[in-house]
Amino acid sequence: MAIPGYDSSSVAEYTLERAGATVAVVAGVVPDAFDLEKSGRDPPVDGLAAPVDLVNVEELKAVEAISIELVYDPSRLPPGASPTDVSVAVETAEGWTPLESTVDLESTTVTATLNDHPPGSTVVAGYDDSDDSDVPSA
Repeated sequence: MAIPGYDSSSVAEYTLERAGATVAVVAGVVPDAFDLEKSGRDPPVDGLAAPVDLVNVEELKAVEAISIELVYDPSRLPPGASPTDVSVAVETAEGWTPLESTVDLESTTVTATLNDHPPGSTVVAGYDDSDDSDVPSA
């Protein structure tokens, strides 16, 4: 998975196929212990896939970019929901917070690209019907 603006040789990529998750990282230090795992947490009510844990994400140093791509199940969207209202959401102390995301309708994936660590280590693809990206919904 490419991160726009970065040479592919500087991108470390991790995939958890059975959970439909891929993370690409550009960082000064990517520890050997960094990985993806299927989470034991229940998805939020408007989750469109099973949550995934970013293992040892806090150990990444000098993060330039991190891209999180998740497969979602469009059949789990609420009736009448727009298929473009899907986002990567991260679990924080305040609940599930949607990240600015891009939806690929053809491959039914959603991608969030950040320039720093995500605000939590558990992520999920979720339905986000908020107009304001600061309002937790996913």
